[in-house]
Amino acid sequence: MTPNRFGHFVAIDWSGAAGERHRGIAVAMAKRGKSAPQIVRPGHRWSREEVMAFLRDDLPDDALVGMDLGISLPFADRGGFFPGWSQSPVSARDLWALIDGICADDPHLGVSALVDHPELSAWFRRHGGREGGEFGGGAGRFRVTELAQRRLGCKPYSNFNLVGAAQVGKSSLSGMRMLHRLGAAISVWPVDGVRKKGPVVCEIYTTIAAMAAGRTASRSKMRSASEVNTALAALGSAPSALADPLDDHTCDAVVTAAWLRNVAHDPRLWRPHELTPEIARTEGWTFGAV
Repeated sequence: MTPNRFGHFVAIDWSGAAGERHRGIAVAMAKRGKSAPQIVRPGHRWSREEVMAFLRDDLPDDALVGMDLGISLPFADRGGFFPGWSQSPVSARDLWALIDGICADDPHLGVSALVDHPELSAWFRRHGGREGGEFGGGAGRFRVTELAQRRLGCKPYSNFNLVGAAQVGKSSLSGMRMLHRLGAAISVWPVDGVRKKGPVVCEIYTTIAAMAAGRTASRSKMRSASEVNTALAALGSAPSALADPLDDHTCDAVVTAAWLRNVAHDPRLWRPHELTPEIARTEGWTFGAV
């Protein structure tokens, strides 16, 4: 692993909302050095398919891409994604393929077919008070990396939870569809390890970046140019030329791109002590959760 090979650092705030184009998607890129990260296609309202095409076709070979979504579901806690179901996948890539196959007719990388699947819906908490018998009650099931996030002071949600403004389930599931469709065009850490050449995608949690920039977990969201520039200064970055009004998605992407540039060289973050080969293959990990 040679983390110093990266020269471009991309942060993507993702969305699992219904529809084609989303205000909730923002893409920012930082280059090696101290210059402020730049919004990619400012003013553009991205679709998920456009993000997929950007990752496949437009990235420099030395790009490290952080995506604010869960790249897998809990596995280690119960020895499987869907324990007891005969078709339960045995790896993250198999899970991505299953989700994309079930949702093949859902447009815009949507996941409605999975949410309403006659068997798999039992593992999810859905809208309307519908909680499948396999959800587990309470906050639901967590991956090992999400328990590590908690120890940092973050407040992760289970990827099996599809309810509430802070839920990440649908965005994670739609992201898994995208990762499957990208195939070998891009490697995903730690599922694939890190290739010596080519772009690498990793899972990020923007709260971790905000905390590194001096925010607290409860005040991680920024919505103004002054807040962004204060955070960038804390990360050793030049100020951004962004002007108000700003949404939190844009702010998250810019600050997280600067953070990713700062920490990508740290070998400790690539080798969390709890990240076993089995967890890498099944659950994946959140970059920065150590």
